[in-house]
Amino acid sequence: MSRVKRLVQSYRKYIAVPWRDDAAAPQRVIFCVYHETEELRLRAKIDEFEIATRQAGHEWAAFDLTDTFAAWLTSQRYAASYFQKPHLLATLLPKYRAYIGDQFRAFLAQNRADANTVVALAGVGSLFGLQKVKDVVEELAPLVPGRLLVFFPGSYENNNYRLLDGYDGWNYLAVPLTADKEW
Repeated sequence: MSRVKRLVQSYRKYIAVPWRDDAAAPQRVIFCVYHETEELRLRAKIDEFEIATRQAGHEWAAFDLTDTFAAWLTSQRYAASYFQKPHLLATLLPKYRAYIGDQFRAFLAQNRADANTVVALAGVGSLFGLQKVKDVVEELAPLVPGRLLVFFPGSYENNNYRLLDGYDGWNYLAVPLTADKEW
């Protein structure tokens, strides 16, 4: 059985467990951790995560971060000059995170996400070098009344997450689901 299928199985078992109503925002976050080389396979199987969610009696909404940087940058007044001098972008990156938050809020309202909804966050790898996943998740998690499912291309070991195995890792209170460890 492939690692992505095992990850779907692990998620299916976890999401079927009844939810606590009193969980804090960081405790409502689920990280589906997979090897970064499995990105395309995982994206092809996202529908299986949705099916598992709906079979467990929950609603589903998927938000993709992949194109948010391009959409945000092209909306900037001086976008052309940032392409010529990319080092100037560093001062604007906090505005990019605010843009993600605004887009996410609009997405939640449009999809009527409630306490019974799993909101999946795909395209997290596109944040590499631009935003720390930890900071984005900490901003978005309190906005989700149900569960925030983060598809995380990287590794998890000893309560430490590493995006694309490139950054120094960080600790986070989320529930980690992997293909190698049965939940």
